[in-house]
Amino acid sequence: MNKTKKTTKDKILEALKIDVSLTVNDLTERLKITHMAVRKHLSTLEQDQLIQAKEVKQPMGRPLQVFSLTAEGERLFPKNYEGISVEFLQDIQDLHGKETIDHLFQKREQRLAAEYKARVEHKRPTERIYELARIQNEKGYMTDVHQLDEQTFELVEHNCPILAIAKEFKTACHCETAMFKQVIGTENVKRVSCKTEGDDHCKFLFALKEALPHSG
Repeated sequence: MNKTKKTTKDKILEALKIDVSLTVNDLTERLKITHMAVRKHLSTLEQDQLIQAKEVKQPMGRPLQVFSLTAEGERLFPKNYEGISVEFLQDIQDLHGKETIDHLFQKREQRLAAEYKARVEHKRPTERIYELARIQNEKGYMTDVHQLDEQTFELVEHNCPILAIAKEFKTACHCETAMFKQVIGTENVKRVSCKTEGDDHCKFLFALKEALPHSG
């Protein structure tokens, strides 16, 4: 049993997860609180982009407002995709050897490099780093970029969506670094810390021959 007491917002999210969609009346009956209290919590959850509302037409009267979880709200609930992925990769390695695993990650590296290059191909090296950070953020890496001097940039990933896989198969980290080199167009990319090694962040240093003044 969960030792932490659930908040009303937690209960609303859990109810929507179980029943998929609910009205204010449904939630009022479920939680035994007032309409006003339910609407206040729903408003906050909508602002946080965890739930969404849509109107459902009724045979008579005004349309009914129905609430459901957004993709962001769904992410709050545990999923074991990583665990399954690790198991599959271990099975592939047992059946076909480490070389096959390396080849799979290299294929992923080339696929991502092509995807990223399409977004940075007309940009200068310094602009490419900021675009790289934007792409990584879209993929859930929670990335920041800091310009250390005229030619040196630090890219920090606060989250690793494939951490369980990377811990088991370090080639994932090597391929990410190699992909960054392809995208930015320089061999001067160094991973200086890694979450798989127990560090708080994955951190990279980019040394560029050409650099623009930091615009903020």
